[in-house]
Amino acid sequence: MARPSDPSAAVVIGTAMGGCGMVWGPSGVEAFALPAGDRAGTLDRLLEVCPAAVEVAEADLPADAARVVEAVRALLATGTGDLGWVPVVLPAEDGLVHRALTHIRTIPAGRTETYGEVAAAIGQPGAAQAVGRAMGANPVPVIVPCHRVVGADGRLVGFSADGGLDTKRRLLEVEGAAVVAQRTLF
Repeated sequence: MARPSDPSAAVVIGTAMGGCGMVWGPSGVEAFALPAGDRAGTLDRLLEVCPAAVEVAEADLPADAARVVEAVRALLATGTGDLGWVPVVLPAEDGLVHRALTHIRTIPAGRTETYGEVAAAIGQPGAAQAVGRAMGANPVPVIVPCHRVVGADGRLVGFSADGGLDTKRRLLEVEGAAVVAQRTLF
């Protein structure tokens, strides 16, 4: 594993969903990006979160990071697997954001919770909108599976990754989660 003085490593990896990106640092995954158009777009997303990261080839990742890459690939291809063991760097504060993201890591593949259920689970009933804002600040989507959080009526809402709700739906479908049909304007 990298020493604290080493720069974090940014890598774009091929997955069943396209080119995803990950930043690996001394304490684990610092950022993750779903496909953002092309390789350069995905790398740009990573560097927005971790501007000091240095791009590396996948072959140059440490063994711990390579294990994470393979687990992510398996989840995105088959919808199975648990990424709860993956070390991640979450916002340092011990506030709502940290508690919400930590709780969301416990939602298993194929299951969903509502924003309100997450808020109640972290001791903040009535803070569903704050949970939504916390998820918008999630630096490691998929590993902290914010796509598994849905609106009060089970509908898909609020996903800031490229592809928006279509990407959220695709992730949930790969995992075998029941997806409520979206309302249309007419």
